[in-house]
Amino acid sequence: MHHFSYRAGVLHAEGVAIPHIAAEVGTPFYCYSTATLTRHYRVFTDALKGLDASVCFAVKANTNLAVIRTLVGLGAGCDVVSGGELKIALKAGCPPEKIVFSGVGKTEAELRLALACDVGQINVESEAELHTLSKIAAGLGKTARIALRVNPDVDSGGHDKITTGRKEDKFGIEWTLAPELYRKARTLPGIAPVAVAVHIGSQITSLAPFEAAFLRVRDLVLMLRADGFAIDHLDLGGGLGVPYDHASNITPPSPEAYGQMVKRSVGDLDCKLVFEPGRLIVGNAGIMVSEVVSIKDSTTRRFVIVDAGMNDLVRPAMYGARHDIIPVKETPSGAELTSADVVGPVCETTDCFAKGVNLPPLKAGDLVAFLTAGAYGAAMSSTYNARPLIPEVMVSGEQYAIVRRRPTFEEMVALEALPPWIE
Repeated sequence: MHHFSYRAGVLHAEGVAIPHIAAEVGTPFYCYSTATLTRHYRVFTDALKGLDASVCFAVKANTNLAVIRTLVGLGAGCDVVSGGELKIALKAGCPPEKIVFSGVGKTEAELRLALACDVGQINVESEAELHTLSKIAAGLGKTARIALRVNPDVDSGGHDKITTGRKEDKFGIEWTLAPELYRKARTLPGIAPVAVAVHIGSQITSLAPFEAAFLRVRDLVLMLRADGFAIDHLDLGGGLGVPYDHASNITPPSPEAYGQMVKRSVGDLDCKLVFEPGRLIVGNAGIMVSEVVSIKDSTTRRFVIVDAGMNDLVRPAMYGARHDIIPVKETPSGAELTSADVVGPVCETTDCFAKGVNLPPLKAGDLVAFLTAGAYGAAMSSTYNARPLIPEVMVSGEQYAIVRRRPTFEEMVALEALPPWIE
């Protein structure tokens, strides 16, 4: 459920008409719904009732300060994968002890920052990283609470580019090798191995891969405890999918079903459980709004050319993802629909949001909305073709605010300089 709906024939974000926002900020832009963020967070946390659980929002899904501050205000922690994301989480008001630092390629500088901030947990992904962290922590006189991120060799069944739990993926430590590395960890200065972490991918639409991974982690926890380890935390990652293209008829499991699966697989381990949802919380809490530039008909295709491009929303070009696209002005009942390709202005053939989508008659100046664009939309955007990053707007009831403005050209080039040998 989300809070974008038609009122009197016009798409609204909660109580605000989308054309009203477009008139002020220009197109394209992202728009986030506070009510949807709040609802999704509460639905997920309600599904975990009865468990000693905490939820750390995966900042990589949406790095906007207003989005993160909203979730932190509801009680969320943050899962971060870079020093920059750690700084964003802190700036958004997240307590350091509620931050989990994940990521396969942490630098020494990032590890020092995490230790200086006293983050709640560092997820270690390799033996080399473990030794580096030990050296840094001992030098600072600190003890790092760590989890080893275990790779359970489970295929999540999702898109190949966002599957992270197979042994051929770059992430984590093979689960069969983990016990020996835990034994090494407890001999190292500055290291407290108190947790196990696992994360098998993103946009997962079946509970079976989760359960398979969690059961392997369960076996590991019992094995480690038998070996004298005081494992009291279990980080189960995120990855539960959301519906994107409703024509596909793919319905991911509900948070309630997910919570029941967690309870039957690891609920009796007496561990504090940590979850790191991102897309599930923010995905359909956001839309991208774009204006039709022109309609182009060829002998075989109709192209609806919009002013948003793949630099603004890269998921279709990168993953072959398909977002529902709807007109901001509601289509009258019985209106004739026409098949069209929705494309952007970027000088790449792959700058295509959807092929063969059925749309009502559109003309230049009409607005369209790309649904379920709150996750990995603005966060993955770029300035390719010297196109500025687009504004982000947050709505709450009948109020709205620009929470990231469009930069000027001067700001876009402010970091560049000519070398002295060029006049």
